[in-house]
Amino acid sequence: MRRMSADPDELLMDLIDRIAQRDEAALKALYDLTARKLYGLSLRVLGSAEAAEDALQEAYLQVWRSAGDYRATLSPPMAWLGLIVRSRSLDLLRRRAADRAHLTQELDEALADTLPGDAPNPMDTSLASQQAWAMHQCLGQLENKQREVISLAYLRDLSHGELAERLALPLGTVKTWIRRGLDKLRDCMARFA
Repeated sequence: MRRMSADPDELLMDLIDRIAQRDEAALKALYDLTARKLYGLSLRVLGSAEAAEDALQEAYLQVWRSAGDYRATLSPPMAWLGLIVRSRSLDLLRRRAADRAHLTQELDEALADTLPGDAPNPMDTSLASQQAWAMHQCLGQLENKQREVISLAYLRDLSHGELAERLALPLGTVKTWIRRGLDKLRDCMARFA
């Protein structure tokens, strides 16, 4: 266990160490020290106070579960916490999009039956579905940090520099995570080809 210090990072690292040992008081203290800032981050991603609160709650549950995995040599504590909050916020954003897609599915099916068009043939649809499934499986095999930077880079069309700024990470780290993540995706997708 670390000695208590006036350095905020040292204090947060000590709390994370204690959380890894299942110290509930340390989780409460970490929440009290960081929730306001992390809530603001989640709110910027989600744009909804209620959704930001939900994402923040999920983030602190993940901190409770994964505090033992934290390595101070890899990331300052606020960057690690911010990454978790961003991941939970993006997950929530994806779930909300999936819920909206489900609501419009009946309308899409009705329109598909009544509107002529250049619809793909069943073989094209099957192939696209298989590729989407394979991509989903391969993305699931990536580490959270790689999946997040790749998702932000391609779904939000962010440059390496924008990603580094948004994630508060060095540019070289972002580039490495993307390169390694894409290499893993390429290898994984080759198995499905």
